[in-house]
Amino acid sequence: MVRTQNSELTSGKIILLFSVFALFFLTGCYSFTGSSLSPEMKTVKINTFPNNAANNLPSLSQDFTVALQNRFLQRTTLKGAVDKPNLLIEGEITDYNITPTSVGAATTTNTGNIVQAQQNKLTITVKVHYENNIDPKLSFDRTYSDEAVFNSDLDLNTIETAQVRIVNERIINKIFNDIVANW
Repeated sequence: MVRTQNSELTSGKIILLFSVFALFFLTGCYSFTGSSLSPEMKTVKINTFPNNAANNLPSLSQDFTVALQNRFLQRTTLKGAVDKPNLLIEGEITDYNITPTSVGAATTTNTGNIVQAQQNKLTITVKVHYENNIDPKLSFDRTYSDEAVFNSDLDLNTIETAQVRIVNERIINKIFNDIVANW
């Protein structure tokens, strides 16, 4: 009877080891990035997105371009290229605007009534030109826009960088999904 238990334990150990091996093997074969890029895609070139918006934040062009480059180089197997890339991404920042979204009660001063915004909205718009040199029918020209709403009583100089980062991240997510995830 002892031999039966040992052989059952050995069979159980074999099944467990096989299961663990299969799990590691299958995990190595599958990418969890959800990328629909074809295996031929090896290189990407992302040109600087100049800030051509009427209202200008000096660091916006560099911050947006670097964040977009990092997204593609860190979350795909693509390598950066200078000449003849498989994927080319370029464009421009066309709008950077801060506008009031809601107003508070008017206050009366010596010069008259003053209406104060309660919330402001930061909107950034980016035009993107995407060339897929492996499968040209996937190439496109699109405009992406997103916004962040914040309380007007906050100091704009203090929060502007964080709000820009939030909006940039949302726009980059849309671009990345349209190119890599093909959603």
